[in-house]
Amino acid sequence: MRTPLVMGNWKLNGTKESVKALVNALTTPANEAAPKAEVAVCAPAVFIGMVEDLAKDSKLQWGSEDCDIHTSGAYTGENSPVMLKEFGCTYAIVGHSERRDYHKESSEYVAQKYKAAQDNGLIPVLCVGESEAEFDAGKTMDVVREELKAVIDLCGIESFKNAVIAYEPIWAIGTGKTATPEIAQNVHKDIRDFLASFNAEVADGVRILYGGSCNAKTAPELFSQKDIDGGLVGGASLKADDFSAIIKAAVDNA
Repeated sequence: MRTPLVMGNWKLNGTKESVKALVNALTTPANEAAPKAEVAVCAPAVFIGMVEDLAKDSKLQWGSEDCDIHTSGAYTGENSPVMLKEFGCTYAIVGHSERRDYHKESSEYVAQKYKAAQDNGLIPVLCVGESEAEFDAGKTMDVVREELKAVIDLCGIESFKNAVIAYEPIWAIGTGKTATPEIAQNVHKDIRDFLASFNAEVADGVRILYGGSCNAKTAPELFSQKDIDGGLVGGASLKADDFSAIIKAAVDNA
């Protein structure tokens, strides 16, 4: 049985005041979802230490929005997976569509980040997904399979025993568009079937999150789908009430 996971990706947002208010809200008894569901937040690097201080005695988990392939050295501005682990991170998002687009990160480079995170005790959250043009052309799984295969080639299918996948249709990120529950479920099932072609046990155990404008309104029906194991939540994760409603949807469907 896969435990649902609701993860907030704050992106380039937050102030000391807002981070304190949000984490305090998420660590109240009403939002302590475990063991029915797990809750995590991935914060900008400058706030990770603050999140650690605020959440260390709670069930809330935290992580990084990215990590580097290097653990140390002359790599100005990067975030070492070793350093992230030292600040209590459980997760590191890798391959987010904004990193692939703005920073031109290839699937092979994302796979190296996935490996670096995993080798240093972090759980990688591998983002995969297609553009609107690729969706319209019926190439969703061509794109997704290529992104998954890069990781399998480098790290092996067994690595997904200690990883999370987030399907994020790029056309539904920050656009207000959301894949219908049926579309999302079909892609999640196709991802699981693709992994099963390598190892059925691994495929059955890996958590696959939906990550395209998931919000309080859409979460209940999305999370009721058989192969959707929670959400990677963007804007709605910055608002305590909205994020709490999404957490409740995960618990209700656990």
